[in-house]
Amino acid sequence: ARKWGYEKKKIPKDEAIIVSCCGCFHGRTLGVISMSCDNEATRGFGPLLPGHVKVDFGDEVALEKIFKEKGDRIAGFLFEPIQGEAGVIIPPDGYLKAIRDLCTKYNILMVADEIQTGLARTGRMLACDWEEIRPDVVILGKALGGGVVPVSAVLADKDVMLCIQPGEHGSTFGGNPMASAVAVASLEVIKDEKLAERSDQMGQELRHQLIKVQQQFPNVIKEVRGKGLFNAVELNSKALFPVSAYDICIKLKERGILAKPTHDTIIRLTPPLCISLEELQGGSKALQDVLELDLPKMQMQNAKPETLPSTASHVCDRCGRNS
Repeated sequence: ARKWGYEKKKIPKDEAIIVSCCGCFHGRTLGVISMSCDNEATRGFGPLLPGHVKVDFGDEVALEKIFKEKGDRIAGFLFEPIQGEAGVIIPPDGYLKAIRDLCTKYNILMVADEIQTGLARTGRMLACDWEEIRPDVVILGKALGGGVVPVSAVLADKDVMLCIQPGEHGSTFGGNPMASAVAVASLEVIKDEKLAERSDQMGQELRHQLIKVQQQFPNVIKEVRGKGLFNAVELNSKALFPVSAYDICIKLKERGILAKPTHDTIIRLTPPLCISLEELQGGSKALQDVLELDLPKMQMQNAKPETLPSTASHVCDRCGRNS
């Protein structure tokens, strides 16, 4: 995106800016670590790289304000259509369309990180398909390898991609023939078995089941949210204390369900696209059992009368905001 900015947009040397969202996660390399608002990602890796500007996710008004102020030096806007590591944060309806319109208006590359959302996970082949928009650059990984080999890809039209000429970029395993064959086969399976449509249907069923669990434990479960089979259960920190989402995930593991915690109170559920209805029901039942049977025991074991839930804010080293 920066190279395109210098060659095609004529941004002055070394002044290109990439805009990204607060709460984003795009990987572990220094460029994207420098965008992070997570102290665990940034501490110990400085000095961070310059040329990054942050904006609140889902706020198209704030985005246009930045584009107006700095647009002549902005090469790209990098975003997740649904923020994964942040806790499956879904933007307002129309946000993706607004990004497309703004990037076109200010001649800025729209760069969609679909590594977690892409390839049928959200009920569409790409999450951007929910609003029928086409980014300038799409980043893919994870699902592209079909669970067999690691493989990732960056997609763009020639006007962008060919700013990098042969020999200007290399990778030890780039273009790996076996990984490429696996990726093609994975795409064919997703298409032939209609896994995007299946993800949409099964995701609706999963949220229906999770909401039933929420109704049983309204003080513990704050929110159920998601699209397709990309879902999260957010827990109430006070009702959960002194237990964390990590502790809940360990108990789920003991009951045969693998889930991933984030931000102490959020559990992400991303089951296989081929999951059966019976397996979905088993997963929901496992969560119900953990909240009913395991949570009270964990709270009793860890209880300290003099201890209260921490209200201390976590200040981001990078941008100074409280999380």
